[in-house]
Amino acid sequence: MQIKDAPLNADDVEAPLAVTLVVGSNRHGRFGPVVADWLLGRMRDRDDLLPAVLDVADANLPTTFAPTSAAMAARSSVTPKLAAADAFVVLTPEYNHSYPAGLKNLIDWHFTEWQAKPVALASYGGLSGGLRAVEHLRQVFAELHAVTLRDTVSFHNAGASFDEGRLKDPSGPEAAAKVMLDQLVWWGRGLREARERRPYGA
Repeated sequence: MQIKDAPLNADDVEAPLAVTLVVGSNRHGRFGPVVADWLLGRMRDRDDLLPAVLDVADANLPTTFAPTSAAMAARSSVTPKLAAADAFVVLTPEYNHSYPAGLKNLIDWHFTEWQAKPVALASYGGLSGGLRAVEHLRQVFAELHAVTLRDTVSFHNAGASFDEGRLKDPSGPEAAAKVMLDQLVWWGRGLREARERRPYGA
């Protein structure tokens, strides 16, 4: 006898996605919060997203992988935000042609929380706009069974692109953010439905 999956309620399929915006820099004097605030505004403008923020600077995760009480306490404030997310937007600067150590540490402390979920990548930097960091992150998230989106939002010479937190010319970034977040919703809903029908195993 063939057992068929029970159909999902249409309201469940179209329900807004819980999306965690990961702010990937913890450097003193970082520019990340400016870009993060702008991204968060684009996310909050949409009815199909329910955004939350996880800032690497606030995570306080140890760099030594050992199940100490301090490590478990730090994870208790971080892990639920990742586990509850249907999808992610990861914002990274570029340090020495790659992404920051604090972001890698946050990623490495988790595994199942990333699985079978979409990850949108946004970046900022100098001439490259952080895109080399983005390409390195794609390899890492592939290893974690996450799906990274093709389209990104990147800010070249980011410091000169904003004036008191506002973009001087928002037309290009606004269009790029819409494409990226549209893709995130498509993948997020599809993968959420797939996980609900049959748990992912890796």
